[in-house]
Amino acid sequence: MAEAIDIRELNALIEQQSNFVTNLTTGMDRVIVGQKHLVESLLIGLLSDGHILLEGVPGLAKTLAINTLSKLIDSKFSRIQFTPDLLPADVVGTMIYSQKEENFQVKKGPVFANFVLADEINRAPAKVQSALLEAMQEHQVTIGESTFALPSPFLVMATQNPVEQEGTYPLPEAQMDRFMLKVVISYPTLEEEKRIMRENLAGSLPTVVPVSSADEIIRAREVVRQVYIDEKIEQYIADIVFATRFPENYGLKELKSMITFGGSPRASISLCKAARAYAFIKRRGYVIPEDVRAVAHDVLRHRIGLSYEAEANNITSEEIVSQIINKVEVP
Repeated sequence: MAEAIDIRELNALIEQQSNFVTNLTTGMDRVIVGQKHLVESLLIGLLSDGHILLEGVPGLAKTLAINTLSKLIDSKFSRIQFTPDLLPADVVGTMIYSQKEENFQVKKGPVFANFVLADEINRAPAKVQSALLEAMQEHQVTIGESTFALPSPFLVMATQNPVEQEGTYPLPEAQMDRFMLKVVISYPTLEEEKRIMRENLAGSLPTVVPVSSADEIIRAREVVRQVYIDEKIEQYIADIVFATRFPENYGLKELKSMITFGGSPRASISLCKAARAYAFIKRRGYVIPEDVRAVAHDVLRHRIGLSYEAEANNITSEEIVSQIINKVEVP
């Protein structure tokens, strides 16, 4: 009974804290036409302190979405255009000699912002991509002998174009794993396309005014951490992740030869965090199986290694996740 009261109290707290979610969604809808899944994924990443990798062809409002979100939250936004000649110092910063002071001084790079857009991240070499690793994992940057903390909240949204792969540097598995979600963006519907055309031909986009603050996001994250996850849901999440490693144990023998490696423990943690954030967005103080299923594809699609056999049969990680979700018993 005590637990039921706690859940009721938590629901009331979430109702009170999640008003800004409505404000953010409304603000995004004014600028972004359609792309509900993209907006929801950005909010999940924001509330669960995770980074997002967006994959989609050019012109699908990836840059516009994160730029709008940063304006709505009254925070610092920076965009880094990844190119083959980019250097790590162009991302994190460097030491510059000051003749006036007669010593070296730190010049911080664009990574020192609340929202960092790493545009076309697979265009830059591995040494530049890895410059983001410490920032993403530790929320700090080392320049010379000094280490600097990054502002909070800190969210990296990286984009990559799946079409043009000539002369690009695919992200290594270790770095892909650092992204909590990999969101695949599709084309708008016919009605949305017409609305986009009309709005763009009419002139400038609506102006965005801040409706939230960084402090409010940090407070909301504390509430998200309190969202209740039952032991049965924990077991369900563990089963889904284990099914990516040992599919034969879950009656999916045919997938054994399709997978070279499954999700790491980071996948389980990310699935828990994302499900909690999704429950928060839906104004609930507890996680249900549908929350896990709603975020499973985005959390797992980049954490499953496909074998040559899978690629030869045109089987995607998306299809593998769908098969696992359909097979693993729901509590």
